[in-house]
Amino acid sequence: MIYSTGSYPKFLNAVDINGDGKPDIIVVNYVSNNVGVLLNTGNGTFSAQTTYLTGTGPFGLAITDVNGDGKPDIIVANFASNNTGVLLNIGNGTFAAQTTYSTGYRPYYVAAADVNGDGKTDIIVANSGSNNVGVLLNYC
Repeated sequence: MIYSTGSYPKFLNAVDINGDGKPDIIVVNYVSNNVGVLLNTGNGTFSAQTTYLTGTGPFGLAITDVNGDGKPDIIVANFASNNTGVLLNIGNGTFAAQTTYSTGYRPYYVAAADVNGDGKTDIIVANSGSNNVGVLLNYC
């Protein structure tokens, strides 16, 4: 099957977003400046995507529990906005509007890991335009 996502999908991941034990699809739509969530219906098909606004030119994507509530959140590198957005998982497959964090010039990819050993997930950003890697420490 083919599922429509809007313009120029750049990156995707499959993670159980709504806690039903089935992997859902999360896709970054570069030209339409959003991320789409396609929920797994359980019979080998997915619902039509629900979109959430991002910054301009979203590119990279990471899925992890940012705020420690046990639900996977979305982290997106907004390439043309020069920031990284975090969309917190509200539950049952829905997300809050993104909160943005300034990064270097032209963030391309994001990753998530506890880099300082404090038990909180931090964000690592590859800034292609400034030729560096930035680390956003989580203070939640």
